[in-house]
Parts: sequence; structure tokens; C-alpha cells
Amino acid sequence: MPRHTEQRFMPYSAAQMYALVADVARYPEFLPWNSAARIRARKPGPRPGTELMEADLVISFKVFRERFGSRVVLDPDNFRVDTQYLDGPFKHMHSWWQFSDRPGGCEVDFFVDFEFKNALLQGVIGIVFDQAMRMIVKAFEDRAIALYGWSGRVQS
Repeated sequence: MPRHTEQRFMPYSAAQMYALVADVARYPEFLPWNSAARIRARKPGPRPGTELMEADLVISFKVFRERFGSRVVLDPDNFRVDTQYLDGPFKHMHSWWQFSDRPGGCEVDFFVDFEFKNALLQGVIGIVFDQAMRMIVKAFEDRAIALYGWSGRVQS
């Protein structure tokens, strides 16, 4: 079962990075292998101050094109985004982003754990999994630069 954890510092506020990751509808604009996104529903979340979003993403990788649904808990007060698998090509999938303000920017923690139902697809992604996850985190970093600029300090 592929699992990836990554931590890095970025010269943006936790609120900026949280807003970027929470904007699921815009993922096809910058995220590799994500060809479409649709928000199914939005409602108050399981805890006060949180929001529950159900979303579909379409992943296109080589000859594979798969849609999957996920339940996303958005927690703006704690700068956290948690995602759980609903339906589609996975046996299971869980991921989260956590952002913490630090002097000069924020610490970004990312975690993903998933397994495809299709053994062939699992085998294909397994070969390039770590590289693919690094590319995804880099895509979010590049998106932050495009949205907020790059000055090496927290943007206002």
C-alpha cells in the first residue's frame, strides 16, 4: 500500500496555503494527472467551524482515466484539510494537509495512503509513486508562487 509523508517550509502564511489546498474545484488548473473536479455538496462539518465537502476528481494517467469521490473536511481554524475516500477505483484512500505558521512562512505537512482496486493500475503507480507524490506537492508549491508571488517571506 503506497504511503507518502512530506514536510516542508514555504514562505507563505498557513492561511494562504490552506486556502490554496481547500480550493478543490481549481485542482485541474495546476495539479498533474487531475483532468476534472466537481463539488458534489458542501455542508457544515462534523465539528464547529468545519465544513464538509464531497467532491469528485478525475485522474488521468497514461491510458487510465478514473473518477473517484471523496469526503473532505475543511478546518480553517486549524489550517487542516482531511480527505477520505467515498467511491471509485481505490480499495482505500486517506490524505491530509496541515499548515502551521512559523517565522517567515509556514510548515506544510502532507500525508497520503491509498491502494487501487485494479492490480495493474496499482503496479503502474507503484513504480513512480514517490516521484508522483513529490510532483503533486511541487505543483501546490508552484501554484502558491503563481498566486502569491515569490519574495522569500510571508505575503500579506
